[in-house]
Amino acid sequence: MPQATVHLLRHGEVHNPDGVLYGRLPEFHLSELGREMARTLAEHFSERSEQGARIVHLAASPLARAQETAQPIAAALGLEIATDARIIEAANYFEGLHVSKAELLRPKHWTKLYNPLRPSWGEPYKEQAARVIAAVHDARVRAIELGGDGAEAILVSHQLPIWATRLSAEGRPLWHDPRKRECTLTSLTSLVFDDAGVLVRVDYSEPAAALLPGAASTPGA
Repeated sequence: MPQATVHLLRHGEVHNPDGVLYGRLPEFHLSELGREMARTLAEHFSERSEQGARIVHLAASPLARAQETAQPIAAALGLEIATDARIIEAANYFEGLHVSKAELLRPKHWTKLYNPLRPSWGEPYKEQAARVIAAVHDARVRAIELGGDGAEAILVSHQLPIWATRLSAEGRPLWHDPRKRECTLTSLTSLVFDDAGVLVRVDYSEPAAALLPGAASTPGA
């Protein structure tokens, strides 16, 4: 099977004035800066397409912020947006809360904090990586069907599932310090496969890096 690349694109900045952990909650939309980030990624992929890149498949998490990030890319490349629930944000017990030291010290939360390796407060890292990797392989096959050798696909997802997938792909432990994730807003974690469908490398880039200073840092999960 020919070589293919699947780009895991994190969504843009979310309008979240209360700074809550929004997780899978509905109605968290991109901020104006987030929309500018999405337009920047659309320009990035459009320029690559003009240079010969065959970007033929686009899918997004069902959450609003992922769909909104995908929209300008779809318009620029003339692609439909497929919705894939497997690349949704991680489930998290704390969603909807402003997660602070004071909040975490409340006794009612302690039963959710006993095992950071799993983690005990949400969807296990292994499960996140497994579902995203399954979506990646399906996207790889679809890209090859549509574009042949060297085709590319884009999956618009969320920081934690993307990071868990990268750690798994690189053979690293899945437990980590959330502050040290290399997965900024609208960053690309690109999985490159050989003609046997074997992962040969993981690339990372930040096409919207110029827009990151001052952007909100509250994670989704």
